[in-house]
Amino acid sequence: MKKPAAVALATFAGLCAAGLCAIFGLNVYVKNFAADYIIPPEEASRFGADCIIVLGCKVRESGEPSDMLRDRLTRGVELYRLGAAPKIIMSGDHGRTDYNEVGTMKRFATERGVLSSDVFMDHAGFSTYETMYRARDVFGAKKVIIVTQEYHLYRSVYIARKLGLDAVGVSCDYQQYYGQLRRDVREVLARCKDLVKCVAKPLPKYLGEAIPVSGDGDLTND
Repeated sequence: MKKPAAVALATFAGLCAAGLCAIFGLNVYVKNFAADYIIPPEEASRFGADCIIVLGCKVRESGEPSDMLRDRLTRGVELYRLGAAPKIIMSGDHGRTDYNEVGTMKRFATERGVLSSDVFMDHAGFSTYETMYRARDVFGAKKVIIVTQEYHLYRSVYIARKLGLDAVGVSCDYQQYYGQLRRDVREVLARCKDLVKCVAKPLPKYLGEAIPVSGDGDLTND
Protein backbone atom coordinates (compact mmCIF):
# COMPACT_ATOMS: atom_id res chain seq x y z
CA MET A 1 0.00 0.00 0.00
CA LYS A 2 1.37 3.41 -0.98
CA LYS A 3 2.10 5.91 1.73
CA PRO A 4 -0.05 9.08 1.75
CA ALA A 5 2.98 11.28 1.01
CA ALA A 6 3.86 9.20 -2.04
CA VAL A 7 0.27 9.35 -3.29
CA ALA A 8 0.18 13.12 -2.82
CA LEU A 9 3.48 13.52 -4.65
CA ALA A 10 2.33 11.35 -7.52
CA THR A 11 -0.94 13.30 -7.76
CA PHE A 12 0.92 16.60 -7.75
CA ALA A 13 3.30 15.39 -10.44
CA GLY A 14 0.37 14.19 -12.52
CA LEU A 15 -1.40 17.53 -12.23
CA CYS A 16 1.77 19.38 -13.18
CA ALA A 17 2.24 17.16 -16.22
CA ALA A 18 -1.39 17.65 -17.25
CA GLY A 19 -1.05 21.42 -16.84
CA LEU A 20 2.09 21.54 -18.95
CA CYS A 21 0.43 19.44 -21.64
CA ALA A 22 -2.57 21.79 -21.65
CA ILE A 23 -0.34 24.86 -21.95
CA PHE A 24 1.65 23.24 -24.76
CA GLY A 25 -1.51 22.16 -26.57
CA LEU A 26 -3.14 25.59 -26.36
CA ASN A 27 0.01 27.26 -27.68
CA VAL A 28 0.18 24.88 -30.62
CA TYR A 29 -3.48 25.58 -31.35
CA VAL A 30 -3.06 29.38 -31.30
CA LYS A 31 0.07 29.29 -33.46
CA ASN A 32 -1.43 26.88 -35.99
CA PHE A 33 -4.63 28.92 -36.19
CA ALA A 34 -2.76 32.17 -36.89
CA ALA A 35 0.04 30.84 -39.09
CA ASP A 36 -1.97 30.94 -42.32
CA TYR A 37 -2.73 34.62 -41.77
CA ILE A 38 0.86 35.81 -41.38
CA ILE A 39 2.04 37.18 -44.71
CA PRO A 40 5.19 38.79 -46.14
CA PRO A 41 5.12 42.60 -46.52
CA GLU A 42 5.10 42.45 -50.31
CA GLU A 43 1.70 40.71 -50.21
CA ALA A 44 0.07 43.20 -47.84
CA SER A 45 -0.99 45.68 -50.52
CA ARG A 46 -3.17 42.98 -52.13
CA PHE A 47 -5.15 42.41 -48.94
CA GLY A 48 -7.27 45.57 -49.21
CA ALA A 49 -7.14 46.53 -45.52
CA ASP A 50 -9.00 49.40 -43.86
CA CYS A 51 -5.99 50.15 -41.71
CA ILE A 52 -2.66 49.05 -40.33
CA ILE A 53 -2.56 48.43 -36.57
CA VAL A 54 0.86 49.04 -35.03
CA LEU A 55 1.06 47.62 -31.52
CA GLY A 56 2.72 49.71 -28.84
CA CYS A 57 5.84 48.89 -26.89
CA LYS A 58 8.24 50.56 -24.49
CA VAL A 59 9.15 54.22 -24.95
CA ARG A 60 12.40 55.38 -23.36
CA GLU A 61 12.55 58.18 -20.79
CA SER A 62 13.98 60.41 -23.53
CA GLY A 63 10.72 59.98 -25.45
CA GLU A 64 12.38 57.88 -28.14
CA PRO A 65 10.95 54.49 -29.11
CA SER A 66 12.69 51.34 -27.91
CA ASP A 67 14.31 49.12 -30.55
CA MET A 68 11.27 46.86 -30.72
CA LEU A 69 8.86 49.75 -31.10
CA ARG A 70 11.04 51.47 -33.68
CA ASP A 71 10.99 48.32 -35.80
CA ARG A 72 7.21 48.05 -35.53
CA LEU A 73 6.82 51.67 -36.57
CA THR A 74 9.29 51.32 -39.43
CA ARG A 75 7.31 48.40 -40.83
CA GLY A 76 4.00 50.21 -40.35
CA VAL A 77 5.24 53.28 -42.24
CA GLU A 78 6.67 51.05 -44.97
CA LEU A 79 3.31 49.32 -45.46
CA TYR A 80 1.49 52.66 -45.57
CA ARG A 81 3.88 53.91 -48.27
CA LEU A 82 3.33 50.71 -50.24
CA GLY A 83 -0.40 51.41 -50.24
CA ALA A 84 -1.30 48.46 -48.02
CA ALA A 85 -3.89 50.60 -46.19
CA PRO A 86 -4.90 54.28 -46.17
CA LYS A 87 -4.85 54.65 -42.36
CA ILE A 88 -2.73 53.60 -39.38
CA ILE A 89 -3.93 52.96 -35.82
CA MET A 90 -1.15 53.48 -33.30
CA SER A 91 -2.28 51.54 -30.24
CA GLY A 92 -0.45 51.70 -26.94
CA ASP A 93 -0.32 52.76 -23.33
CA HIS A 94 -1.20 56.35 -22.52
CA GLY A 95 -2.64 55.70 -19.10
CA ARG A 96 -0.44 58.31 -17.39
CA THR A 97 0.32 61.90 -18.25
CA ASP A 98 4.06 61.22 -18.00
CA TYR A 99 4.08 58.20 -20.32
CA ASN A 100 2.73 58.40 -23.84
CA GLU A 101 3.45 55.56 -26.24
CA VAL A 102 0.97 56.66 -28.87
CA GLY A 103 2.23 60.24 -29.01
CA THR A 104 5.74 58.97 -29.73
CA MET A 105 4.34 56.57 -32.30
CA LYS A 106 2.39 59.20 -34.19
CA ARG A 107 5.30 61.61 -34.16
CA PHE A 108 7.58 58.91 -35.61
CA ALA A 109 5.17 58.35 -38.51
CA THR A 110 4.44 61.99 -39.33
CA GLU A 111 8.15 62.87 -39.27
CA ARG A 112 8.52 60.28 -42.04
CA GLY A 113 5.88 61.71 -44.28
CA VAL A 114 2.68 60.00 -43.13
CA LEU A 115 -0.23 62.45 -43.12
CA SER A 116 -1.27 63.35 -39.57
CA SER A 117 -4.93 62.90 -40.52
CA ASP A 118 -4.15 59.30 -41.54
CA VAL A 119 -2.78 58.36 -38.11
CA PHE A 120 -5.21 57.44 -35.34
CA MET A 121 -4.04 57.18 -31.73
CA ASP A 122 -5.59 54.51 -29.53
CA HIS A 123 -4.68 55.90 -26.11
CA ALA A 124 -6.18 52.92 -24.25
CA GLY A 125 -4.44 50.05 -26.00
CA PHE A 126 -3.32 48.60 -22.68
CA SER A 127 -3.22 45.01 -23.93
CA THR A 128 -3.34 43.17 -27.23
CA TYR A 129 -6.88 42.04 -26.48
CA GLU A 130 -8.04 45.59 -25.72
CA THR A 131 -6.38 46.92 -28.86
CA MET A 132 -8.28 44.52 -31.10
CA TYR A 133 -11.56 45.02 -29.27
CA ARG A 134 -11.25 48.81 -29.57
CA ALA A 135 -10.15 48.60 -33.21
CA ARG A 136 -13.46 46.90 -33.90
CA ASP A 137 -15.83 48.82 -31.61
CA VAL A 138 -14.28 52.29 -31.33
CA PHE A 139 -12.54 52.70 -34.68
CA GLY A 140 -14.94 50.58 -36.72
CA ALA A 141 -12.17 48.61 -38.42
CA LYS A 142 -13.13 45.49 -40.30
CA LYS A 143 -10.11 44.42 -42.35
CA VAL A 144 -6.74 45.03 -40.71
CA ILE A 145 -3.02 44.41 -41.04
CA ILE A 146 -1.33 43.91 -37.68
CA VAL A 147 2.33 44.81 -37.22
CA THR A 148 4.48 43.47 -34.40
CA GLN A 149 7.36 41.02 -33.86
CA GLU A 150 6.69 37.46 -34.99
CA TYR A 151 6.59 35.92 -31.50
CA HIS A 152 3.72 38.31 -30.64
CA LEU A 153 2.04 38.16 -34.03
CA TYR A 154 0.43 34.73 -33.60
CA ARG A 155 -1.51 35.83 -30.53
CA SER A 156 -2.38 39.20 -32.04
CA VAL A 157 -3.84 37.70 -35.20
CA TYR A 158 -5.63 35.01 -33.21
CA ILE A 159 -7.35 37.57 -30.96
CA ALA A 160 -8.29 39.81 -33.87
CA ARG A 161 -9.89 37.03 -35.86
CA LYS A 162 -11.70 35.58 -32.84
CA LEU A 163 -13.17 39.05 -32.25
CA GLY A 164 -14.47 39.13 -35.81
CA LEU A 165 -11.83 41.19 -37.58
CA ASP A 166 -10.58 40.04 -40.96
CA ALA A 167 -6.94 40.23 -39.95
CA VAL A 168 -3.52 39.35 -41.29
CA GLY A 169 -0.15 39.98 -39.69
CA VAL A 170 3.19 41.24 -40.97
CA SER A 171 6.25 40.76 -38.81
CA CYS A 172 8.96 43.34 -38.22
CA ASP A 173 11.91 41.32 -36.93
CA TYR A 174 14.71 43.45 -38.33
CA GLN A 175 17.13 42.35 -35.58
CA GLN A 176 17.67 40.17 -32.52
CA TYR A 177 16.29 41.69 -29.30
CA TYR A 178 17.86 41.56 -25.87
CA GLY A 179 15.82 39.52 -23.39
CA GLN A 180 13.88 37.65 -26.06
CA LEU A 181 13.94 34.33 -24.20
CA ARG A 182 12.08 35.92 -21.28
CA ARG A 183 9.50 37.37 -23.68
CA ASP A 184 9.06 34.01 -25.40
CA VAL A 185 8.33 32.28 -22.08
CA ARG A 186 5.88 35.00 -21.04
CA GLU A 187 4.18 34.78 -24.42
CA VAL A 188 3.41 31.09 -23.87
CA LEU A 189 1.31 32.00 -20.85
CA ALA A 190 -0.18 35.07 -22.54
CA ARG A 191 -1.52 32.93 -25.39
CA CYS A 192 -3.36 30.74 -22.91
CA LYS A 193 -4.76 33.74 -21.05
CA ASP A 194 -5.99 35.47 -24.20
CA LEU A 195 -7.51 32.28 -25.57
CA VAL A 196 -9.73 32.25 -22.49
CA LYS A 197 -10.49 35.96 -22.95
CA CYS A 198 -11.58 35.34 -26.52
CA VAL A 199 -14.12 32.86 -25.21
CA ALA A 200 -15.37 35.04 -22.34
CA LYS A 201 -15.06 38.32 -24.31
CA PRO A 202 -14.79 40.76 -21.37
CA LEU A 203 -15.16 44.46 -22.11
CA PRO A 204 -11.94 46.48 -22.27
CA LYS A 205 -11.19 48.98 -19.53
CA TYR A 206 -12.28 51.86 -21.76
CA LEU A 207 -14.43 52.09 -24.88
CA GLY A 208 -15.87 55.54 -25.55
CA GLU A 209 -17.40 57.23 -28.56
CA ALA A 210 -16.91 55.82 -32.04
CA ILE A 211 -14.13 57.41 -34.10
CA PRO A 212 -14.35 55.73 -37.53
CA VAL A 213 -10.96 54.90 -39.00
CA SER A 214 -12.31 56.09 -42.34
CA GLY A 215 -12.34 59.66 -40.98
CA ASP A 216 -9.79 62.11 -39.57
CA GLY A 217 -7.07 60.74 -37.32
CA ASP A 218 -6.42 64.17 -35.85
CA LEU A 219 -9.63 63.76 -33.84
CA THR A 220 -7.62 61.40 -31.62
CA ASN A 221 -4.82 63.87 -30.91
CA ASP A 222 -4.10 64.86 -27.31
